[in-house]
Amino acid sequence: MSFGDKLLFFFSALGAFNGFILGIYFIFFSSKKYLSNYFLGALLLVLSIRIGKSVAYFFDYNLPKIYLQFGLTACFFIGPFLYFYIKSETKQIKTLPKSWIWLIFLWLCIILIVEYIYPYSASTPIWWNYIIPLIYSQWGVHIAFSFFLLIPILKKITQKESLKPFEKWLLTICGAVFILFVSYVWSILNITKGSYISGAVWFSLIIYLVILILLYRKKTNDLSVFSTQKYADKKLNFDDIELIINKLKRVMTEKELFKNPNLKVNDLASEINITGHQLSQLLNDNIEKSFTLFVNEYRINEACKILLENTNLTIDAVGDEVGFNAKSTFFAAFKKIKGMTPSAYQQANTPNL
Repeated sequence: MSFGDKLLFFFSALGAFNGFILGIYFIFFSSKKYLSNYFLGALLLVLSIRIGKSVAYFFDYNLPKIYLQFGLTACFFIGPFLYFYIKSETKQIKTLPKSWIWLIFLWLCIILIVEYIYPYSASTPIWWNYIIPLIYSQWGVHIAFSFFLLIPILKKITQKESLKPFEKWLLTICGAVFILFVSYVWSILNITKGSYISGAVWFSLIIYLVILILLYRKKTNDLSVFSTQKYADKKLNFDDIELIINKLKRVMTEKELFKNPNLKVNDLASEINITGHQLSQLLNDNIEKSFTLFVNEYRINEACKILLENTNLTIDAVGDEVGFNAKSTFFAAFKKIKGMTPSAYQQANTPNL
């Protein structure tokens, strides 16, 4: 084995080992006893077993068949555990549904029965022609279901809304598993020679990224929707609400914060000395507007003034001036709030000379 092979083996094997340890941590030792954490731990465990098998087989093709079968068995549960993890977070499920228990039990029975009837060592062609394609198909379907659950988060990206830390975390986990899936399918189809070990390398990189986030981030308790919920329970004092609303309107008008195209809820909240969660709660409960709508109304009102006072500016320039990043966003917000396009508003309110 060359030095490069030794380095590759060490790097990929260490990634599988670290993933296994991290999975054990989420299941047994994490202080946050959320259902989603248990499924995240289970997901990391089966991924580590699958990756560990890949590493061992890549460097030793004489590996006993039982290890290959064990790795493929773990692969059978990657998709379901990913889906249950994403769903428990996006749907805020705190207790394990009985239907999930039965589904996991059903998957376990199916794979054990198949392995008993067609052991890998004696039925390798059957595995490669039928069983392995079914395993990867099942994995791919669950990834598709997981991304379907993340559509609301993906829409926020297209609308250029800021994502919460736990939403970024969910996208990272789902995207990472998708990359691993593509890597293995790529290898099975033999599109690129030597690509078999790439899955292990990707997994190692992802695991190191996860560990860095957990170790060096200032706080990690916002990587789950359940952790952020406790802050939502800290309601504002009713006696202070009117004062805060007046202060909020004042800083928006005097400082023209809405002209900042990258204005975030936390940025605005810090201006009036409350948390981002409290500001969101204030806007939703007392003003009955989302943060985006609240800010856009200031932008559109300012745009109306400019359209009537300075007819030399182009519509695009007006949108940029009041804080919109894109013409399409400006037009959509203007029509939603004023019921017409900026051009129509300008024509309807500008006297004929």
